[in-house]
Amino acid sequence: MFQGSLFGDAQVGVDQSFAQLTRRALDERCWVDLAPGWLAGADDTFDALVEILDWKQRTVTMYERRLPEPRLTAWWAERVGVEPLPVLGAARRALSAHYGVHFDTIGFNWYRHGDDSVAWHGDLRGPRLAAANIAIVSVGARRSFRLRPREGGRSISYELGHGDLLVMGGACQHHWQHAVPKQRGAGARISITFRHSGVS
Repeated sequence: MFQGSLFGDAQVGVDQSFAQLTRRALDERCWVDLAPGWLAGADDTFDALVEILDWKQRTVTMYERRLPEPRLTAWWAERVGVEPLPVLGAARRALSAHYGVHFDTIGFNWYRHGDDSVAWHGDLRGPRLAAANIAIVSVGARRSFRLRPREGGRSISYELGHGDLLVMGGACQHHWQHAVPKQRGAGARISITFRHSGVS
């Protein structure tokens, strides 16, 4: 089970000043922003999402077999109404204002334990957007989040959890891939992923 952080009972909210945000250039076209602890009260948010979302386990094709995906997922879109939690609305508005795009969907991925994972992938299907911002807020235990060039090369690793914000921007989805690998002994983590129109 997930064990709360020392600051897990903080008032729930987001840092609209983005004061802790730092940017790392991956190459001349792609970048990653990181803001540790951007969402306060991350433990309460984790607990609430576990309880209120309609979690489902999708099936994926692996080695020519249909198998259960090793994580649970849920989805929200602006067209269906208000966000599942007020803090998600605050986060979506703050991210939209800061990055100058209208985030209109939220994907939720629940990695229940260290055996849950997602393989290397990019979040764009086709060249619909030359550049896109994908914002991920991680609540729950820290898990390794890795990035690598699509053409091959050394990977970069971030340990995300407890309200950390990571944003992949520029042409990152076209030229880089990301993954959450299996991690023995890891606790539960939920990634809250904000996307804007044209991003799948």
